Amino acid sequence: MKKINASAYASKYGLDKIGIKTNKTVYWNLTTEELYEMALAKGEGNITYGGAFCTETGKLTGRAPNDRFFVKTPEVEGKLWWNKGNKGIEEKYFDILFEKAKKYMENIDLFVRDAYVGSAEASRMPIRVISEYAWHNIFARNMFIQPTPEERQNIVPEFTVVFLPNLKADPKTDGTESETAILINFNKKIVLIAGSAYAGESKKAMFTVMNYMLPQRGIMTMHCSANVGKNNDSALFFGLSGTGKTTLSADVNRGLIGDDEHGWDDDGIFNFEGGCYAKVIKLSAEAEPQIYATTHRFGTILENVVFDENTRILDLDSAALTENTRASYPLTFIDNAVPSERGPHPKNIIFLTYDAFGVLPPISKLSKEQAMYHFISGYTAKVAGTEKGVKEPQTTFSTCFGGPFMALHPSKYAELLKEKIEKHNANCWLVNTGLVGGPYGIGKRISIKYTRTLLNAALDGKLEKVNFIKDTVFGFEIPCECEGVPSEILQPANIWPNKDEYYKKYQELAAAFVKNFEKFKDGCSQEILSAAPKVAELIK
Repeated sequence: MKKINASAYASKYGLDKIGIKTNKTVYWNLTTEELYEMALAKGEGNITYGGAFCTETGKLTGRAPNDRFFVKTPEVEGKLWWNKGNKGIEEKYFDILFEKAKKYMENIDLFVRDAYVGSAEASRMPIRVISEYAWHNIFARNMFIQPTPEERQNIVPEFTVVFLPNLKADPKTDGTESETAILINFNKKIVLIAGSAYAGESKKAMFTVMNYMLPQRGIMTMHCSANVGKNNDSALFFGLSGTGKTTLSADVNRGLIGDDEHGWDDDGIFNFEGGCYAKVIKLSAEAEPQIYATTHRFGTILENVVFDENTRILDLDSAALTENTRASYPLTFIDNAVPSERGPHPKNIIFLTYDAFGVLPPISKLSKEQAMYHFISGYTAKVAGTEKGVKEPQTTFSTCFGGPFMALHPSKYAELLKEKIEKHNANCWLVNTGLVGGPYGIGKRISIKYTRTLLNAALDGKLEKVNFIKDTVFGFEIPCECEGVPSEILQPANIWPNKDEYYKKYQELAAAFVKNFEKFKDGCSQEILSAAPKVAELIK
């Protein structure tokens, strides 16, 4: 291997600023080619057919939400939304574990990446990622926005991510719940990740940081993908992992702004990231040609994807390691990506849900009040593999379609979204990308072909020209027809083998919505509360 100049792209702002020193080598802002060489030399993974770098993340193949903590400091008191998911940890425990981390880093090579979160210059955050794995540095290069050479040299990180998979926390001394720890410290502006190699922890930690900071400046932060049509009509796609944000926003007829994390300011929408992190289980060249192509490109990082050891050919259908197989690649790998990663104020907002009950229609139109109700509710199912311990779809309500990453009270995000919907007159749609014809174990996932056809009809305005039926329980409007989609699937009861079972499941889902929303009643207007399902009115 040719000798690599470790400090050729070094920043003037050294690691010593946060007390990090090493007796080994610090590799600054290496190119993807150099990082490939380093990752291969260190035995971190393999090059597969087509050139992608394939690696395994060990026992954790998804996020570990129970191991994430916010460090309790005066800065966050009265601001952070403390709940079951947003747990606190005393500052002394962060200090103990960070001291352990600094000592650990004294004897390992370090890979440093300076970058930005956010494509809008006025609100972007300069960050630094310090990792012990070279492939994690490629991931950071893919996922965050790269500065110019001049910016890189002079960058002063506002937040630093320290990513150490082989450093294990000790619950007895470090105040954690396991050997894994994701600690976010708003005082010291540090994210410390220990005991997990799952790369998604780093990007989601920074998304959480942005969700805390930007709304306090009046900027909406969103767990959504975004694209823009030929008529300069932007669309947002909200949804949890596995509901189709990445897949549905990667439309060859629309420009891709981004696939997962965005902001919405007075000028329009903007991407937080410089890349995509797509779920690739059972991905096919026919259904998703653009994303499929990235799995065979140099520069793509594949996590936990199975491949043939002799031919290096991928087996994207295999879930031998996890259902949550992933590909990280630069946004530029998508042919129709928008170079600026920005777009105008959206004309359409889509809430994606994986309905494990199999009772929601494939698409329905929401009023403004219903949109706020569904946004706050965030109904979906956790899909197998996206979190530790999830083996099959589990019905859940994830606030703002991104509850695990919302650091402030849901009402803060809902109020910002309501203001923007009203100001820019956006249409709102609820789209079921989950089951039809029955619940989990009986029903089948709706064809992506039908989902795309329905979405395109909504985005192009074609659905505005058809008749709608008002649902008597949820109140949303369901189209009676859509060219290219069998009309019987638009009304889910039509394709259930047992209609009595359908209405029973429908009632259960409506009741679950009402029960879940109890905790939000005090902070919501009567208009939003009036959009709740009318459980007592459930009729055949």
